Amino acid sequence: MATAIHSHPRLSRRLLLRPFKRRDVASLHEAIDVSIADLQPWLPWVSGYDRGSAQRFVRESVAAWAEHRAYDFAIRPLDQPERHLGNVSIWHTSVQNDIGEIGYWIRSDEVGRGYGREATTMAVQIGFEELHLHKVQLRIAVGNIRSERIAERLGFTNEGTLRDEVKVDGRWLDHTVWSLLEAEWWPQRDRHRAEGTIA
Repeated sequence: MATAIHSHPRLSRRLLLRPFKRRDVASLHEAIDVSIADLQPWLPWVSGYDRGSAQRFVRESVAAWAEHRAYDFAIRPLDQPERHLGNVSIWHTSVQNDIGEIGYWIRSDEVGRGYGREATTMAVQIGFEELHLHKVQLRIAVGNIRSERIAERLGFTNEGTLRDEVKVDGRWLDHTVWSLLEAEWWPQRDRHRAEGTIA
């Protein structure tokens, strides 16, 4: 069985990460609604998205957390905790081998401010220090330059390309696979703390 982690909020210099609550549907929907055009090329769930999709996501997120299948976090600014900046999630891809994966997105009117990197750094910390993973992976659609920059800035290694990995709006997308090992995390940890991206 996958490791359970606590549901208390995690804080960085600028951000609060916390599990989703049922009352988050409206703010989640608003964030996705303003970001549809930027999310559509990369994420299959955007096709046919509506407010009901947000309701189903929150319901499934609460269930997945309770069952230790996946941990979805709402990303909120510390100074505006009701404003939804995006999501970051971590889940096991192999419990036996202690491997996990992180996924993330940031609302379109907040990109370029480092929130994606900060939230992903916090998720990496959760992966290694709470879930006790050996390896954390990112899968990034080829051409998604902003996400690739986050992987590079966090010291992930590009392991190669998976061909026709995900179908989005009838198009097959190749994905690059990036990884960070636990042994590579600890030497970076003090730098991230000094930058305020983790507590």
